[in-house]
Parts: sequence; structure tokens; C-alpha cells
Amino acid sequence: MIKQSRRARRALASARVLDQVVENQLPLVARLPEGRSRTRAADFLAELVLLSQAYRHHAEGWITRRELERRGHATMRKLTDIRQRSPLSHTQFTEQD
Repeated sequence: MIKQSRRARRALASARVLDQVVENQLPLVARLPEGRSRTRAADFLAELVLLSQAYRHHAEGWITRRELERRGHATMRKLTDIRQRSPLSHTQFTEQD
């Protein structure tokens, strides 16, 4: 067995955390009614899967730290866009007097 570098171990640990988030949320997404909210939630999880894959590629040495950071920033922009598609994302409900 080849000893992994600290960089590779950290990248794989990050990928596992993202995988766990997706695994935990997937059953909830499946229970959402068909439509825009399910699509948004699925798109959100898909972006996390792609980021997890980027961490694995970094662990293998296939992409640089800079490329991993670029992909991470791109993922955050996409997640922000997905969140903004939600009609209730910026609505705050308060009780009227």
C-alpha cells in the first residue's frame, strides 16, 4: 500500500464529508413533490457531488490546488444561483399586529 500525502488525506476527507452530506439529503429530496423545489434540491446536491469529485482528483494529483480552488469558487457561485432561483429564499414571514 502506498502512503498518501497529507494533502491527499485531507482532500479525501473533504470528499467523504461532501459525500455524506449528499447521502443524508438524498432521501429528503426524493420525498419532495415533483417540480421546481425538487429540481433545485437535486441541482444543489449534484454540485456537491462534482465538488467531491474535484477533491478526489486533487488527491490523485490530477488537478492542482489552484484548480481545486477555482472549482470550489465556481461551485459556490452555482449554489448561490440555485438558492436565488427559490421564490421563498429571500422572503421573511412575520406576524402582523
